[in-house]
This record gives sequence, C-alpha cells and structure tokens, in this order.
Amino acid sequence: MEHAKNAETIGLGQTALGIELGSTRIKACLTTLGGETLASGGFEWENTLVDGLWSYSLDDVRTGLRSAFADLASDVERRHGEKLEQVGAIGVSAMMHGYLAFDASGELLVPFRTWRNVNTTRAAADLSEVLDVNIPLRWSVAHLYQAVLDGEDHVARVARITTLSGYVHELLTGTRVLGIGDASGMFPIDAATRDYDEARLRIADGTFADAGAGHLRLGEVLPPVGRAGEAAGHLSAEGAALLDPSGALRPGAIAGPPEGDAGTGMVATNAVTPRTGNVSA
Repeated sequence: MEHAKNAETIGLGQTALGIELGSTRIKACLTTLGGETLASGGFEWENTLVDGLWSYSLDDVRTGLRSAFADLASDVERRHGEKLEQVGAIGVSAMMHGYLAFDASGELLVPFRTWRNVNTTRAAADLSEVLDVNIPLRWSVAHLYQAVLDGEDHVARVARITTLSGYVHELLTGTRVLGIGDASGMFPIDAATRDYDEARLRIADGTFADAGAGHLRLGEVLPPVGRAGEAAGHLSAEGAALLDPSGALRPGAIAGPPEGDAGTGMVATNAVTPRTGNVSA
C-alpha cells in the first residue's frame, strides 16, 4: 500500500528535490512535500589548487549535477517503479561563502575561490575595523576586497559576485537571488530589514573607493536577498535539461531561495528548535 502511494506521489510530482553541493559530494534527494525521503543520489568530487587557491571547476559542477540527478532518478525507478519526470519544488544548498565573480555578460572572471582559502587576512582585518563587525576570512566581501588590495586585473570587470548555491540556483532557474543565510556569509545583514546592512554598505563602498575600486557598488554587485519561505523562481527548461539531458524531467517546479550548508544542516538536524544547538568542527 505504501509503495503504491509513494509511486503515485512521484508520478503526480507531489515531491521536493533537494540538491546539496558539499566539500566532497554533490547530493540529490527526493522527498514528499511532508519531508519523507523517497530516494537519493550522489556524485563524488574534490577541490584542487589553482594558482595557489582552492577551487572547484564549474564544468565539474555541471557534470556533478547531472550525475547526482541520474543516480537519484535510477534510485526512484528501482525503489518505486516510477520514472522521475516532474517535481513540485526544488531547492539548492552549497558550501557557504567563497567568491564567484562575473562580468556584465556573465563570464566567470577567475576560478571559483572556496571557503577554504585564507589569503584574505588583510582584507578581513581592514573591513572588520571600518565596519565595526567581525568579517571572517572566508566571507565573499573579504575575497573581493582582497582582490582590490592585490590589484588583480579582473576587479575592473566585476559586475556581480555570488556563492556556489547562488550560481547553481541561477543555472537551474535563471533567477539571481541568495537565501538570507548564505547572504549573511557575503556581507553583514540588518536584522530589522532582513537585507544587507545599508549603513555598512555605504561605509564599504567608501573603503573600496579609497583602495581604487570606486566603480564597485556593493548593493549592485551582491545578489538580492531572499527570505525563507519566499518563492525564488521556477525550474526553467534550460535547468531541467541541465539536470536531465534525456529530456524526461519537465520544468516548472517552484524554487526556494538557495542557501548555505550551515543553515540547511541546522534545519535538517532540527537544531533550529528552542533549547537546541549545533557544533561544527
């Protein structure tokens, strides 16, 4: 009876697809809309040093997404006897922080710089002082400011930056947005407005200008902030084809804002309820 119910749920697309890009695996999980796991798939990958900085190839991102989804679809058919042709909702999470910089035409300017890199010591210290808030080495704004301080040529062409989850979400939906949890690893968030801190944005813009990057306006360079529970686009035809080149997967699934793995891990382990917590080591 349960098997037939699950098969019907999958066939009707009353499911949610979660995609997680972790440090060692890209994972895909299909659940009911109530959160019951129906099937899963995965793809193993590893970071590499590129010009002395830890990185992942964006070609590997695409390959990993396809492979993880194919593994998931096989698991769906094996366990439930249904082809995975539609899902009702989709969400992406990935390693927080890091630096993906693009020009106005969407061209990647330098290889993806991950959260592991610690070349941002001076930038993080300077920003922490002028913004009067702790800016960790891994935060995206620290990566961008360090590139300014180092006089990197690509800075002149930077039009926008994002994190890995934001990049994948845009690949799948065409929507440029970042969940508030992941956005809080790019730049300080104002708890009242639940958006980037406007006062600190102005201070940071002045600091960037003093360092010779007056063309950068962080309010434009950073992705818009999406809040939990808000719609953040839909799985596009291009996104469906990226996940499933066979063409079986139909577009249209509603998407939540892409998030960082810290927040999604806390939700998954129920560490967001009162009198609970989590430790990352």
